[in-house]
Amino acid sequence: LPKAMGSSPPRSREPIPPANRTLVPHVMDMKPITCKAAVAWGPKQPLKVEEVIVDPPKKGEVRVKVIANALCHTDIYTLDGHDPEGLFPCILGHEAGAVVVDVGEGVTSLRPGDRVVPCYTPECARRDCVFCMSPKTNLCPKIRSTQGQGFMPDGTSRFKVAATGESLYHFMGCSTFCEYTVLAEISCAKISPAAPLDEVCLLGCGVATGWGAVWNTCKVEAGATVAVFGLGAVGLAVVQGAKVAGARRIFAIDVNSAKFEKARALGATDCVDPSALPEGTTIVQALVKETQWGVDYTFDCTGSTKVMRDALESAHRGWGVSCVIGVAAAGQEISTRPFQLVTGRQWKGTAFGGWKSRSQVPGLVRRVLSGELDIAPFVTHRFDGVAATTEAVAALHSGGCLRAVVRYCPDPEPASESVGGAVAGGGAGAGAGL
Repeated sequence: LPKAMGSSPPRSREPIPPANRTLVPHVMDMKPITCKAAVAWGPKQPLKVEEVIVDPPKKGEVRVKVIANALCHTDIYTLDGHDPEGLFPCILGHEAGAVVVDVGEGVTSLRPGDRVVPCYTPECARRDCVFCMSPKTNLCPKIRSTQGQGFMPDGTSRFKVAATGESLYHFMGCSTFCEYTVLAEISCAKISPAAPLDEVCLLGCGVATGWGAVWNTCKVEAGATVAVFGLGAVGLAVVQGAKVAGARRIFAIDVNSAKFEKARALGATDCVDPSALPEGTTIVQALVKETQWGVDYTFDCTGSTKVMRDALESAHRGWGVSCVIGVAAAGQEISTRPFQLVTGRQWKGTAFGGWKSRSQVPGLVRRVLSGELDIAPFVTHRFDGVAATTEAVAALHSGGCLRAVVRYCPDPEPASESVGGAVAGGGAGAGAGL
C-alpha cells in the first residue's frame, strides 16, 4: 500500500493512441482457429469442454490468445441461472489477461503481441460520445445493445462448435473461457508488456470495481468512516481502497467470521458478524450506536436487496452515502422509507468502479507493478488448463475462495513496446511512465 495515506488516488485519464494506419496493417489472410473452450450449454448445467472454431476478427475487432482467467461471481451468477439477460449456449468469462494475435480492419491502437485486459465496459473515446467525454460516468453505450444480445458489434458471433457448427453466444463482450476469443478494439485495455497476465487479470472486474467504488464513485476522504457489507473479493477490495484513501474506521461485515483475518490484514478496524449480535439488535442499530449518527460511506457487496437497505439505513444522517455494488437476482427490487433520503442519505450505484477502461486500467496495472497496490491477497486458488475451469467454479462455490485463477497457457515472453512507446490506453507519454 502507498506510504502516504490520507487522500484518494487521482483519477487520471490517459490519451488513447490516435489513429495511425502505419501502426497496425490489416492482415488479409487470417484463418479460423480451432481450440478448446469451457461451454455453458444451459443454466444450472456444468461447463463442458468443447472444441470450438473461433473466426477471424472483423472490422474494429481483435483476436486474442487467453493466458489466464480469474473467475468472477458474475460468471457463476449467470451459470446458475440468476441473470435475466443470460443467453445459452455461450462461452462465459470476463476477467482475464490475454495477448493480441490478430487485428481486424481499421484497428489502430493494438497490434499482435500487445498484452490486454478485456473490459466488459468499453470506451470508444469518440468526441461525439457524451458518456466517454463526461467525467461523470464510464458507461459507454457504443456496443451495449449487441453485447447484451450475446453478439459482436455487427450482430453476429465469432464462435461455433467444431463438431456441429452450432453458433455460441458471446458473454459480456469478452467470452474468455476459451483459449482464443474475439474482442472489440474499444473493449481492450492495452497494458504494460511487463505485466504478469495471471495476476493483473483480476483488474478486469472485481478488484478494480472495489477500488473504484471507493475512489471514483464515492470519493472517500481521509478521516471518514466506512462500512463494507460482504467480504468477497469485491468487498475486500473496498476495504483495501478505503485504507488507501485514509479512512479512520473501516467496518468489515460478514456472516462468515473466517473472512475477518484477511479483512484486518487489508485495513479493517472493526469486524462484525450480524448473526452474532445480541438478540434483538440489528446491524443498522449496531453501526449507528458505534458511530452515534451512522457511517459516512457504506458499500453493499452482496447482491442482497435486504443488505442494500441495511447499508443505506446505516449511513450517516445528513450526508451518508451508500453505494450498491452487488448484483441482485433477477426481478429483485430495493426499497426504503423516503424519510431515509429526505434526511440526507444518498443511494448510489457503480459499474466497474467508474473506471474508463482503456484510459484508466493501464494506470492501475502500473501501480500494481510498482508495488503501490497489492493484488496477491485476492488469489486463493490456482489451476491449469481449460478443463480446470470446472474445478475453479467448484472452488468459488465453496465459500472459501476469493479468486480462482486458471492459467490456460504459459505467459509468453514480454512483447516490445508499441511504435512510439504507446501503451494501453495511452500515447507515448504513458509509455514513458513504465
